[in-house]
Amino acid sequence: MSGWTSVCPLTELVPGARRTVELDGVLALVVNVDGRVFAIEDVCTHDGAPLGDGAIEGDQVVCPRHGARFCLRTGAALAPPAYSPTACFPTRVVDGMVEVRDDRWD
Repeated sequence: MSGWTSVCPLTELVPGARRTVELDGVLALVVNVDGRVFAIEDVCTHDGAPLGDGAIEGDQVVCPRHGARFCLRTGAALAPPAYSPTACFPTRVVDGMVEVRDDRWD
């Protein structure tokens, strides 16, 4: 997939807000952190749990199941029990719309 997927108007993704979007069969968590939009795969690499309901603390999301932490900027695993990163996706805002691209296969 090389195209961009529209998520929502930026006015609906205010700082602290989040959305989940499907990118070619993969769920991505899209979060506005202090006015910057980030997207990571919505999966904890420890056990496959979704991250979408986890607490957002600064630029990190906390897995609601076991407390693993992931950096929203890079996808890096920051705290056990997760040790592997989750995928990160490019984001942009075009004409007021938040867009995400799955570039894992490019």
